[in-house]
Amino acid sequence: MKGVPIVAVNIVYAVMPVADFESARAWYERLWGRPADRDPVGGLAEWQINEGGAIQLLHEPDRAGAAMLTLAVDDVAAEVRLAAERGLDLGTVQDTPGGFRTAAVTDPAGNVITLAEEIGPR
Repeated sequence: MKGVPIVAVNIVYAVMPVADFESARAWYERLWGRPADRDPVGGLAEWQINEGGAIQLLHEPDRAGAAMLTLAVDDVAAEVRLAAERGLDLGTVQDTPGGFRTAAVTDPAGNVITLAEEIGPR
């Protein structure tokens, strides 16, 4: 297996820094379609996205808007439709020359979240 870690990693946290925590929290609740799974400390909300990963929303004004996150999904178009039902526009679904179907959205702080579906080379 490629990329075997030096230490055992149990979970990966992706941190999305924001300046206006409450506004961003409401936006992320719409994006994920549910409230945060955990609120470990003030200014931090966490959504478990699968067994090995979670997205954390962090009140960190000095770093707000600097994050980029790519999530591999089974069906980008379906995710875009679900987001639209919750009032969010994930933009245009695009096929890339590298064999991925993608859609991206920018959160209120300026962080970019891209959904990617492997479709094979075109």
